Amino acid sequence: MMLMVSVQNLHEAHEAMKGGADIIDVKNLQEALVGSAKPNVFKAVREAVPLEIHASLTLGVVPNQEGTVAMAAWAAGRMNATSVKVGFMQAEYGKSVEVLQASKEALEGTETKLIGSLFADNVLYEGGLDPHLMPKLARDGNCDGWLIDTLTKDGRNLFDFLPEVELKDMVMEGKSDGMSTALSGHLKMSDLDELARVNPDIVGVRGAVCSKGDRDAGVYSESVAEFRHQIELRKSGEIDVLDGAVGSVTGNGSTSNGWKIIDGKGKTCAGIIAALEKQMGTDKKSFVEVIIPDVLNTYDVIVWSEKFGHEVLTQRQDDDGSIRMLIKP
Repeated sequence: MMLMVSVQNLHEAHEAMKGGADIIDVKNLQEALVGSAKPNVFKAVREAVPLEIHASLTLGVVPNQEGTVAMAAWAAGRMNATSVKVGFMQAEYGKSVEVLQASKEALEGTETKLIGSLFADNVLYEGGLDPHLMPKLARDGNCDGWLIDTLTKDGRNLFDFLPEVELKDMVMEGKSDGMSTALSGHLKMSDLDELARVNPDIVGVRGAVCSKGDRDAGVYSESVAEFRHQIELRKSGEIDVLDGAVGSVTGNGSTSNGWKIIDGKGKTCAGIIAALEKQMGTDKKSFVEVIIPDVLNTYDVIVWSEKFGHEVLTQRQDDDGSIRMLIKP
Protein backbone atom coordinates (compact mmCIF):
# COMPACT_ATOMS: atom_id res chain seq x y z
CA MET A 1 0.00 0.00 0.00
CA MET A 2 1.27 3.43 -0.97
CA LEU A 3 0.46 6.45 1.18
CA MET A 4 -1.32 9.36 -0.51
CA VAL A 5 -1.62 12.60 1.44
CA SER A 6 -4.08 15.31 0.40
CA VAL A 7 -2.64 18.82 0.50
CA GLN A 8 -3.96 22.27 -0.33
CA ASN A 9 -0.78 24.30 -0.76
CA LEU A 10 2.98 24.16 -1.17
CA HIS A 11 3.72 24.24 2.57
CA GLU A 12 1.56 21.18 3.18
CA ALA A 13 3.21 19.43 0.23
CA HIS A 14 6.62 19.93 1.85
CA GLU A 15 5.29 18.53 5.15
CA ALA A 16 3.87 15.49 3.36
CA MET A 17 7.15 14.85 1.56
CA LYS A 18 9.13 15.28 4.78
CA GLY A 19 6.94 12.64 6.41
CA GLY A 20 7.52 10.16 3.58
CA ALA A 21 4.28 10.30 1.57
CA ASP A 22 4.41 8.36 -1.71
CA ILE A 23 1.82 10.55 -3.44
CA ILE A 24 1.13 14.25 -2.96
CA ASP A 25 -2.50 14.81 -3.93
CA VAL A 26 -3.47 18.42 -4.50
CA LYS A 27 -7.10 19.43 -3.98
CA ASN A 28 -9.29 22.30 -2.76
CA LEU A 29 -11.38 21.46 0.29
CA GLN A 30 -12.99 24.90 0.39
CA GLU A 31 -14.65 24.57 -3.02
CA ALA A 32 -18.10 22.96 -2.68
CA LEU A 33 -17.76 19.45 -1.24
CA VAL A 34 -14.32 19.04 -2.78
CA GLY A 35 -12.85 20.78 -5.78
CA SER A 36 -9.73 21.44 -7.77
CA ALA A 37 -6.75 23.53 -6.77
CA LYS A 38 -5.98 26.57 -8.90
CA PRO A 39 -3.41 26.00 -11.66
CA ASN A 40 -0.71 28.12 -9.98
CA VAL A 41 -1.03 26.12 -6.76
CA PHE A 42 -0.62 22.78 -8.51
CA LYS A 43 2.18 24.14 -10.69
CA ALA A 44 4.14 25.19 -7.60
CA VAL A 45 3.66 21.77 -5.98
CA ARG A 46 4.58 19.88 -9.16
CA GLU A 47 7.79 21.89 -9.49
CA ALA A 48 8.70 21.23 -5.85
CA VAL A 49 7.96 17.48 -5.84
CA PRO A 50 10.78 15.24 -7.16
CA LEU A 51 9.80 13.03 -10.08
CA GLU A 52 10.16 9.87 -7.97
CA ILE A 53 7.27 11.14 -5.81
CA HIS A 54 3.86 11.25 -7.44
CA ALA A 55 2.04 14.58 -7.66
CA SER A 56 -1.62 14.04 -8.46
CA LEU A 57 -4.44 16.50 -9.06
CA THR A 58 -8.00 16.04 -7.84
CA LEU A 59 -10.73 17.71 -9.87
CA GLY A 60 -13.25 16.81 -7.19
CA VAL A 61 -16.94 16.44 -7.93
CA VAL A 62 -17.17 17.27 -11.63
CA PRO A 63 -20.16 18.58 -13.60
CA ASN A 64 -21.92 16.39 -16.14
CA GLN A 65 -20.20 18.29 -18.96
CA GLU A 66 -17.65 16.24 -20.84
CA GLY A 67 -16.03 19.17 -22.65
CA THR A 68 -15.47 21.15 -19.45
CA VAL A 69 -14.04 18.17 -17.58
CA ALA A 70 -11.90 17.08 -20.54
CA MET A 71 -10.39 20.58 -20.71
CA ALA A 72 -9.48 20.36 -17.01
CA ALA A 73 -7.95 16.92 -17.55
CA TRP A 74 -6.01 18.29 -20.54
CA ALA A 75 -4.56 21.02 -18.32
CA ALA A 76 -3.52 18.44 -15.71
CA GLY A 77 -1.69 16.51 -18.39
CA ARG A 78 0.11 19.61 -19.64
CA MET A 79 1.26 20.34 -16.08
CA ASN A 80 2.71 16.81 -15.80
CA ALA A 81 0.38 15.59 -13.08
CA THR A 82 1.10 11.96 -12.29
CA SER A 83 -2.64 11.38 -12.29
CA VAL A 84 -5.88 13.33 -12.43
CA LYS A 85 -8.96 12.25 -10.45
CA VAL A 86 -12.41 12.74 -11.90
CA GLY A 87 -15.20 12.25 -9.33
CA PHE A 88 -18.94 11.72 -9.74
CA MET A 89 -21.66 12.26 -7.16
CA GLN A 90 -25.12 12.97 -8.59
CA ALA A 91 -24.62 11.62 -12.07
CA GLU A 92 -26.07 9.27 -14.67
CA TYR A 93 -23.90 6.26 -15.43
CA GLY A 94 -23.78 6.62 -19.21
CA LYS A 95 -22.92 10.32 -19.02
CA SER A 96 -20.17 9.59 -16.51
CA VAL A 97 -18.66 7.08 -18.93
CA GLU A 98 -18.68 9.72 -21.67
CA VAL A 99 -16.97 12.26 -19.37
CA LEU A 100 -14.23 9.76 -18.52
CA GLN A 101 -13.71 8.73 -22.13
CA ALA A 102 -13.40 12.36 -23.17
CA SER A 103 -10.93 12.98 -20.35
CA LYS A 104 -8.85 9.97 -21.40
CA GLU A 105 -8.76 11.28 -24.96
CA ALA A 106 -7.63 14.68 -23.66
CA LEU A 107 -4.66 13.02 -21.93
CA GLU A 108 -3.30 11.44 -25.11
CA GLY A 109 0.35 12.30 -25.61
CA THR A 110 0.96 12.74 -21.87
CA GLU A 111 2.01 10.35 -19.11
CA THR A 112 -0.81 11.48 -16.81
CA LYS A 113 -3.03 8.63 -15.64
CA LEU A 114 -6.81 8.93 -15.50
CA ILE A 115 -8.39 7.96 -12.19
CA GLY A 116 -12.16 7.62 -11.96
CA SER A 117 -13.71 8.26 -8.57
CA LEU A 118 -16.99 7.56 -6.82
CA PHE A 119 -17.99 8.36 -3.26
CA ALA A 120 -19.04 5.68 -0.81
CA ASP A 121 -21.69 8.01 0.63
CA ASN A 122 -23.31 8.79 -2.74
CA VAL A 123 -26.31 6.89 -1.38
CA LEU A 124 -27.08 9.95 0.79
CA TYR A 125 -27.69 12.16 -2.25
CA GLU A 126 -30.65 11.98 -4.61
CA GLY A 127 -29.40 10.59 -7.89
CA GLY A 128 -26.09 9.60 -6.34
CA LEU A 129 -24.14 7.14 -8.49
CA ASP A 130 -23.82 3.75 -6.75
CA PRO A 131 -20.21 3.30 -5.53
CA HIS A 132 -20.44 -0.44 -6.20
CA LEU A 133 -20.27 0.48 -9.90
CA MET A 134 -16.72 1.80 -9.51
CA PRO A 135 -14.81 -1.13 -11.14
CA LYS A 136 -17.23 -1.26 -14.09
CA LEU A 137 -17.23 2.52 -14.52
CA ALA A 138 -13.43 2.57 -14.58
CA ARG A 139 -13.36 -0.14 -17.25
CA ASP A 140 -16.02 1.46 -19.42
CA GLY A 141 -14.44 4.91 -19.00
CA ASN A 142 -10.97 3.72 -20.11
CA CYS A 143 -9.44 4.66 -16.76
CA ASP A 144 -5.99 3.67 -15.52
CA GLY A 145 -7.25 3.28 -11.96
CA TRP A 146 -9.96 4.25 -9.53
CA LEU A 147 -10.58 5.81 -6.12
CA ILE A 148 -13.44 5.42 -3.67
CA ASP A 149 -13.71 8.35 -1.25
CA THR A 150 -16.35 10.01 0.94
CA LEU A 151 -17.85 13.49 1.04
CA THR A 152 -19.67 13.65 4.39
CA LYS A 153 -18.14 15.60 7.24
CA ASP A 154 -20.27 14.20 10.06
CA GLY A 155 -17.70 11.82 11.56
CA ARG A 156 -18.57 8.80 9.43
CA ASN A 157 -15.91 7.32 7.20
CA LEU A 158 -15.46 4.88 4.32
CA PHE A 159 -16.20 1.75 6.36
CA ASP A 160 -19.49 3.20 7.64
CA PHE A 161 -20.80 3.05 4.08
CA LEU A 162 -18.99 0.08 2.54
CA PRO A 163 -18.02 -2.94 4.69
CA GLU A 164 -14.61 -4.54 4.50
CA VAL A 165 -15.77 -7.63 2.62
CA GLU A 166 -17.39 -5.57 -0.16
CA LEU A 167 -14.35 -3.33 -0.50
CA LYS A 168 -12.09 -6.39 -0.68
CA ASP A 169 -14.12 -7.84 -3.54
CA MET A 170 -14.09 -4.52 -5.40
CA VAL A 171 -10.35 -4.06 -4.93
CA MET A 172 -9.61 -7.59 -6.13
CA GLU A 173 -11.80 -6.97 -9.19
CA GLY A 174 -9.89 -3.77 -9.89
CA LYS A 175 -6.54 -5.53 -9.57
CA SER A 176 -7.67 -8.27 -11.93
CA ASP A 177 -8.55 -5.50 -14.41
CA GLY A 178 -5.00 -4.17 -14.11
CA MET A 179 -6.27 -1.00 -12.44
CA SER A 180 -4.60 0.86 -9.61
CA THR A 181 -7.00 0.89 -6.66
CA ALA A 182 -7.23 3.58 -4.00
CA LEU A 183 -9.35 4.04 -0.88
CA SER A 184 -9.86 7.22 1.10
CA GLY A 185 -12.54 8.89 3.16
CA HIS A 186 -11.83 10.18 6.68
CA LEU A 187 -9.60 7.20 7.43
CA LYS A 188 -7.80 7.03 10.76
CA MET A 189 -4.97 5.02 12.28
CA SER A 190 -7.58 2.78 13.89
CA ASP A 191 -8.77 1.74 10.40
CA LEU A 192 -5.36 0.42 9.32
CA ASP A 193 -5.99 -3.25 10.12
CA GLU A 194 -9.13 -3.25 7.98
CA LEU A 195 -7.37 -1.32 5.24
CA ALA A 196 -4.46 -3.74 5.26
CA ARG A 197 -6.80 -6.70 4.83
CA VAL A 198 -8.53 -4.97 1.90
CA ASN A 199 -5.05 -4.00 0.61
CA PRO A 200 -5.71 -1.32 -1.99
CA ASP A 201 -2.68 -0.12 -3.93
CA ILE A 202 -3.10 3.32 -2.38
CA VAL A 203 -4.46 4.62 0.95
CA GLY A 204 -5.44 8.30 0.98
CA VAL A 205 -5.55 10.41 4.13
CA ARG A 206 -5.67 13.98 5.31
CA GLY A 207 -7.24 14.50 8.76
CA ALA A 208 -5.28 11.58 10.22
CA VAL A 209 -1.99 13.28 9.31
CA CYS A 210 -2.88 16.85 10.23
CA SER A 211 -1.78 18.58 13.42
CA LYS A 212 -3.93 17.32 16.33
CA GLY A 213 -5.96 15.28 13.84
CA ASP A 214 -7.75 18.41 12.63
CA ARG A 215 -8.02 18.39 8.82
CA ASP A 216 -8.24 22.21 8.86
CA ALA A 217 -5.03 22.58 10.90
CA GLY A 218 -2.70 21.56 8.10
CA VAL A 219 -0.62 18.49 7.23
CA TYR A 220 2.05 17.68 9.86
CA SER A 221 5.16 15.75 8.84
CA GLU A 222 5.48 13.73 12.06
CA SER A 223 1.90 12.48 11.70
CA VAL A 224 2.59 11.51 8.09
CA ALA A 225 5.71 9.62 9.17
CA GLU A 226 3.86 7.71 11.89
CA PHE A 227 1.01 6.74 9.54
CA ARG A 228 3.51 5.50 6.98
CA HIS A 229 5.39 3.57 9.69
CA GLN A 230 2.18 1.81 10.73
CA ILE A 231 1.48 0.86 7.10
CA GLU A 232 4.97 -0.61 6.77
CA LEU A 233 4.50 -2.69 9.93
CA ARG A 234 1.47 -4.33 8.35
CA LYS A 235 3.08 -4.77 4.94
CA SER A 236 6.04 -6.58 6.50
CA GLY A 237 3.81 -8.78 8.64
CA GLU A 238 5.31 -7.45 11.89
CA ILE A 239 1.73 -6.55 12.73
CA ASP A 240 -0.23 -9.55 11.46
CA VAL A 241 -3.70 -8.56 10.28
CA LEU A 242 -4.26 -11.84 8.41
CA ASP A 243 -4.10 -14.28 11.37
CA GLY A 244 -1.15 -16.12 9.88
CA ALA A 245 -2.95 -16.88 6.61
CA VAL A 246 0.07 -16.12 4.46
CA GLY A 247 2.38 -18.51 6.26
CA SER A 248 -0.05 -21.41 5.99
CA VAL A 249 0.71 -22.27 2.36
CA THR A 250 2.94 -25.31 1.93
CA GLY A 251 3.67 -27.73 -0.88
CA ASN A 252 6.05 -30.37 -2.18
CA GLY A 253 7.89 -27.91 -4.42
CA SER A 254 7.48 -30.04 -7.52
CA THR A 255 9.13 -28.55 -10.56
CA SER A 256 8.45 -28.60 -14.27
CA ASN A 257 10.40 -28.31 -17.49
CA GLY A 258 8.71 -24.92 -17.97
CA TRP A 259 9.70 -22.27 -15.42
CA LYS A 260 8.94 -18.55 -15.62
CA ILE A 261 9.89 -15.80 -13.20
CA ILE A 262 7.88 -12.62 -12.61
CA ASP A 263 9.71 -9.97 -10.58
CA GLY A 264 7.01 -7.98 -8.81
CA LYS A 265 9.36 -5.70 -6.88
CA GLY A 266 8.53 -2.14 -7.74
CA LYS A 267 5.11 -3.15 -9.08
CA THR A 268 1.68 -2.56 -7.59
CA CYS A 269 -0.39 -5.60 -6.68
CA ALA A 270 -2.48 -4.90 -9.78
CA GLY A 271 0.69 -4.99 -11.86
CA ILE A 272 1.73 -8.33 -10.36
CA ILE A 273 -1.66 -9.91 -10.96
CA ALA A 274 -1.81 -8.48 -14.50
CA ALA A 275 1.59 -10.04 -15.25
CA LEU A 276 0.44 -13.38 -13.83
CA GLU A 277 -2.75 -13.31 -15.89
CA LYS A 278 -0.82 -12.50 -19.06
CA GLN A 279 1.69 -15.30 -18.45
CA MET A 280 -0.91 -17.93 -17.57
CA GLY A 281 -3.22 -16.83 -20.36
CA THR A 282 -0.57 -17.70 -22.94
CA ASP A 283 1.21 -20.59 -21.20
CA LYS A 284 -0.83 -22.99 -19.09
CA LYS A 285 2.00 -25.49 -18.53
CA SER A 286 4.95 -23.59 -17.11
CA PHE A 287 5.31 -23.10 -13.39
CA VAL A 288 5.58 -19.45 -12.37
CA GLU A 289 7.83 -18.10 -9.66
CA VAL A 290 6.64 -14.64 -8.64
CA ILE A 291 8.61 -12.29 -6.42
CA ILE A 292 6.26 -10.23 -4.23
CA PRO A 293 7.41 -7.19 -2.22
CA ASP A 294 5.31 -7.59 0.93
CA VAL A 295 3.02 -9.83 2.97
CA LEU A 296 -0.26 -8.09 2.09
CA ASN A 297 0.29 -8.44 -1.65
CA THR A 298 1.27 -12.07 -1.08
CA TYR A 299 -2.12 -12.74 0.47
CA ASP A 300 -3.89 -11.14 -2.49
CA VAL A 301 -1.93 -13.31 -4.94
CA ILE A 302 -3.01 -16.38 -2.92
CA VAL A 303 -6.66 -15.25 -3.05
CA TRP A 304 -6.38 -14.58 -6.80
CA SER A 305 -4.76 -17.99 -7.40
CA GLU A 306 -7.50 -19.83 -5.52
CA LYS A 307 -10.22 -17.90 -7.36
CA PHE A 308 -8.91 -18.95 -10.77
CA GLY A 309 -7.91 -22.50 -9.88
CA HIS A 310 -4.12 -22.06 -9.75
CA GLU A 311 -2.14 -23.95 -7.09
CA VAL A 312 0.31 -22.20 -4.78
CA LEU A 313 3.02 -24.78 -4.14
CA THR A 314 5.64 -23.05 -2.02
CA GLN A 315 6.68 -19.71 -0.66
CA ARG A 316 9.81 -18.45 1.06
CA GLN A 317 11.11 -15.10 2.22
CA ASP A 318 14.27 -13.52 0.79
CA ASP A 319 16.74 -11.55 2.90
CA ASP A 320 15.28 -8.25 1.64
CA GLY A 321 11.83 -9.17 2.97
CA SER A 322 10.30 -9.98 -0.41
CA ILE A 323 8.52 -13.31 -0.85
CA ARG A 324 9.02 -15.85 -3.61
CA MET A 325 5.93 -17.87 -4.45
CA LEU A 326 5.77 -20.83 -6.82
CA ILE A 327 2.46 -21.21 -8.64
CA LYS A 328 1.26 -24.08 -10.79
CA PRO A 329 -1.34 -23.02 -13.43
